[in-house]
Amino acid sequence: MASIASIREITRRFPSAIKRDCLLRLCCFVRNESFLSRQCLNCITFANQRSYKAVRLSLPAPHVASPFDFSLLSERNIFWHQNILCKWLCARNMSNASVELKTDEDVIRFSFSKSLGRVGSTYGKGTAKRHKMSKKAKLNELRFYRLKAKKKMNSPNPEVRIRYKLEKAKRKEAWLVEKLIKYEVPRAPAEAYDPEILTEEERHYLKRTGEKKKNYVQVGRRGVFGGVVLNMHLHWKNHETVKVTCKPCKPGQVHEYAEELARLSKGIVIDIKPNNAIIFYRGKNYVQPKIMSPPDTLSKNKALEKYKYEQSLDHTSNFIEKLEKELEEYLEHKARYKKGKESAPQDFLDDNGCNPTLS
Repeated sequence: MASIASIREITRRFPSAIKRDCLLRLCCFVRNESFLSRQCLNCITFANQRSYKAVRLSLPAPHVASPFDFSLLSERNIFWHQNILCKWLCARNMSNASVELKTDEDVIRFSFSKSLGRVGSTYGKGTAKRHKMSKKAKLNELRFYRLKAKKKMNSPNPEVRIRYKLEKAKRKEAWLVEKLIKYEVPRAPAEAYDPEILTEEERHYLKRTGEKKKNYVQVGRRGVFGGVVLNMHLHWKNHETVKVTCKPCKPGQVHEYAEELARLSKGIVIDIKPNNAIIFYRGKNYVQPKIMSPPDTLSKNKALEKYKYEQSLDHTSNFIEKLEKELEEYLEHKARYKKGKESAPQDFLDDNGCNPTLS
């Protein structure tokens, strides 16, 4: 009874801790007064009326090892809602805290501790919430950057204009390089095959045969991809040789195409013409493969996308070189003009005959 009286005194001293929006249900398994003299009494259930969540205690409660622990739950003499401990007691920020009722030296004290997360750790502390910008804020930010760029483009200082264009071009170049990395296909391990050895007479005959025949395969702006190798195998079904023409071809690129097509098709390069035409021979023991389009090649659409990025990267690199040269010329002109301006007063004094050293 002394413990219940002390709890009443606590509730009278802290009337501001009582709120209607929180529900505190304290279930104490009390059989006699000697149980209250233990070192720690823990609150088993703590529920919030708004969230309807049950928070378990983080600290272990002392367990009374008796054979009739479970029978106590079914007895009607246990203090539930009629007990004085079931009053409306809740602090302002107790909705996510655990409550302990401690009796040290026959004095009852309430102890509040921070509750753990869902899996026993602090929940939500590691990841901070990302602040979502409104649509108007996004538009204002874009407008700010647009006006800032326009101010640099219309600047009366040529150096500011050139540096802004150069910075923008370098950002685009880095972006294009990142895009082209995605289109790099890893090469499959090379299969061991014995290339056939042809004599000079055989080479001359195959060269004349390839020039006379009209069957050809076009290598266009997409470059070497799976469809080119597939067409070569389809031509080799009825002909020994096939002519590969490279229409938009840079100087020296035709030799790269010849090596790549020879690796993918397992054919033999007979001759490379000055008009960027390559003659391939299928081989004496040619067998048409089951998969005529190699897996380590790009598709038709991917090859076209890669060509567009490569073309854009080429133009951007040329534009960067042009801007760097222009900036260098401007800085040289600026230094020359500054040097001439500094030497102008000295020349004017020398022309008037006023030599400061003689005076």
